[in-house]
Amino acid sequence: MNKAALRKTLLQTRQSISIQEWQTKSLQLCEHLRSSPLFTQAQTILAYFSIRQEPDLSALFHLNKTWGFSRCVGKELIWHCWSPNALPLQTGALGIPEPCPNSPRIPPETVDLILVPAIACDAQGYRLGYGGGFYDRLLSSPLWSAKPTIGIVFEFARLPQLPRDAWDQPLHAVCTEAGFVWAN
Repeated sequence: MNKAALRKTLLQTRQSISIQEWQTKSLQLCEHLRSSPLFTQAQTILAYFSIRQEPDLSALFHLNKTWGFSRCVGKELIWHCWSPNALPLQTGALGIPEPCPNSPRIPPETVDLILVPAIACDAQGYRLGYGGGFYDRLLSSPLWSAKPTIGIVFEFARLPQLPRDAWDQPLHAVCTEAGFVWAN
């Protein structure tokens, strides 16, 4: 199955999950993430705000970490600090909640961990995203390529192997409601 067909099928499956099941699975995923060594050692973590029933990480945002969230500017992700007490979020060009543009920016050298949203991840750490290439461009950049990364998906979307292109960047690990798994 090609990326477009797989993306469509997996998005339909994810969006068919009941709200209660989505919340339960998200909380289970957060507990596994919270006990992972990459997470416990990290002080500055880049994350995302859930859209289209992606796993919801908001149960973690009260923890004593510096949280960064992206703004889409052109074809790049620009990272800003955010906390539950911060200025209200705004809706970005792609319909994704974003911090205000005047929120403090997060320099790459301070980042300890990136939690990467995905439609699917495979055993080798490759991810299927929405097709915009934002994370592949970010993770191929010398400023970001060595940062530890964890793909965040529900267990049904953790597959043995995904179709991939030359520009796809592998992640270090994957976390689902069933547990934390290092990429092969």
